[in-house]
Amino acid sequence: MHQVRSGVVRLAVTVRGDASAPTVVAVHGFPDTQAMWEPVADLLVQAGLRVVTYDVRGAGASTAPSTTDDYRADRLVDDLVAVVHDVQPDGSPVHLLGHDWGSVQTWESVLRVGSDARLRGRIASFTSISGPPLFHYTRHLRRAWRRRDWRGFADQARRSWYVAAFQLPAVPELVFRRLGGRLQSTLNGSQRLGDDAHWAPTFAEDGAHGVNLYRANARGTASPRRTDVPVQLLVPLHDTFISPAVYDGLEEVAPDLLRVDLDAGHWVPRTHPALVADHVSSFVASHGV
Repeated sequence: MHQVRSGVVRLAVTVRGDASAPTVVAVHGFPDTQAMWEPVADLLVQAGLRVVTYDVRGAGASTAPSTTDDYRADRLVDDLVAVVHDVQPDGSPVHLLGHDWGSVQTWESVLRVGSDARLRGRIASFTSISGPPLFHYTRHLRRAWRRRDWRGFADQARRSWYVAAFQLPAVPELVFRRLGGRLQSTLNGSQRLGDDAHWAPTFAEDGAHGVNLYRANARGTASPRRTDVPVQLLVPLHDTFISPAVYDGLEEVAPDLLRVDLDAGHWVPRTHPALVADHVSSFVASHGV
């Protein structure tokens, strides 16, 4: 593990596999650390890929910024750019993989390829798991409301109730710091994670810091952009937090899109690592550079 500087934070980065192999950069979600990727990463390396993971800002061994604004989508894009440039200094492209908030923030980079010179030519493909673009999530809710699709609107609102709860000042941080162990046990049971205990020892602080992702980006992002990057959507049909319907219509901004529905829950990289690794390795092979 080594550290990469991105603005005010230092990111803890781990590289696995042969330096000459195609590179996959995997970004974890909330309230995880890069340890979440270990089973998938090991399988991808066995399949002949090089895998880069990192603790996002405020999580694990990475440092945490001091302000909520430092968790805005723009800063998260800066982090990915810093990591990609560090692990692939020759300028060749990488394949991206994101889960949960890791997918949400990676979408931000993928959708900026045409407008951000730092990203142009650097992304060969993107596999998204359990995390839509911010603008698309809010658009889904607005469309459901306008169409009077009360059932669809209520279904997603029920799944993401915590988004509103995280806007409360101080309370979410207190819950994570006081009840971190209980929250881990609850997630292990409700998400059928068993006792594999992939949660980091920093879980309580990671959660307390990570709620700022929801606060800083509560209003979504700018109008949608189109991307030519090939995108693979791995959609868990039993995701507790995101309805499969949320992903409908994403081909409007990502026309080169492959959607694969999975008979799994939100933490599919932990519960079905071989399934995820198979889909990722096949997609990387079909979009080699």
